[in-house]
Amino acid sequence: MAIDTKPVELSSETVPLGTGLPTREELLVHYPANFTWHQMKVFVNSGDLGLLKRSKKLQRRYDEWAVGIKQEFGSIVNYLLTYRLQWGQPDTISLLRSSLDPPLSESESKTRTISEVPLMPFDAPPFFHADMPKEFYYIAMNDWPYSGGSRAVPPEIEHALIWSRVPFIPPDLPSPLESKLSARLLQDGIWGFTGMGSPPPSPSLLPETLPALADWGVTMDKLITSPRGTDEEERQVKEYGKEIETFITRRWIEREWETAWFLNPPRLQSVPGLAHVHIFARRKSPEEIARADV
Repeated sequence: MAIDTKPVELSSETVPLGTGLPTREELLVHYPANFTWHQMKVFVNSGDLGLLKRSKKLQRRYDEWAVGIKQEFGSIVNYLLTYRLQWGQPDTISLLRSSLDPPLSESESKTRTISEVPLMPFDAPPFFHADMPKEFYYIAMNDWPYSGGSRAVPPEIEHALIWSRVPFIPPDLPSPLESKLSARLLQDGIWGFTGMGSPPPSPSLLPETLPALADWGVTMDKLITSPRGTDEEERQVKEYGKEIETFITRRWIEREWETAWFLNPPRLQSVPGLAHVHIFARRKSPEEIARADV
């Protein structure tokens, strides 16, 4: 008897909707993307990182999942510190594998046990830098991607996170009352782009992209942004993201990947006290790479 080797078509009939951490197949079928790649880049470059959203439907599933996690671990922070974040190790928990990750062995794919929070070594770096030892950071796919992350258009975009045991921004910043730069970093966060063949989309395109956020009631008058500074002020802001960008380009090679990344300001951090950077990474097509190599 002939065996049908055709891939199963993904649909609501072949991919039932579950609970807890979503699979890639569930994201593809049940949580259609709200934003295009172009729109996401506009939002990242807008100056207000609060524009980046998880779909409302997926947010409800996250909220339900979080209730059980808090009951088991006491808090989301405890869950992350004692279970989810495997400092210095590859991610063996996420159901959303990166194309950069090697296949998991049978032993690696087994459920990880709860562990003690590791003590911070006395010689830990004071803040994040691209060359620091791997036991101080952890790279994982976002288990609960924003709309346009793992479910972006096109589908090869990945939503990854870099978690760090040390701050991404030096902790000795002057008070925001004394420093315009500090006030800006604390209100806006920092962001950047790598591997792009042209400048990132201008924030002036926001009026034509905001309709994608209609379900959240976002309008131009609700944006929280800082006015553009002098050339020197803009250079100083970018300097604070230099180590992050260097780290990103070592993993997501610019010849092969285009990324939009950001570090949320404190007002937008979902897990205060646990520093993490978001990366939206799009693998370039062979045609794009060939054109760039000419």
